[in-house]
Amino acid sequence: MGNIGASELILIFLVALLVFGAKRLPEIARGLGHGIREFRNATREVAQELQLEEGPRAHPIRPPAQNLAPTPRPAPTPAPVQDETRQADDQQPQLSDG
Repeated sequence: MGNIGASELILIFLVALLVFGAKRLPEIARGLGHGIREFRNATREVAQELQLEEGPRAHPIRPPAQNLAPTPRPAPTPAPVQDETRQADDQQPQLSDG
């Protein structure tokens, strides 16, 4: 039950053609298509709103893996090199006028 074959579709189409007429069938089909499109858009909007309300999903926290080597520490940064000409200027005695 629920499976519609080709012969059943033809029979339904012929009954609809006799009841509604040839001029009204395209209008009915157009209206039905428009209704289905509106229904899909509405369900898509509701699904998006539900996802926004939920927020980002938190991932479960896993326990740390065991028997792993410790992570290496970063190498220390070398001290900044000072300009030698500046040091030489600072060490020279200043002459005073007078």
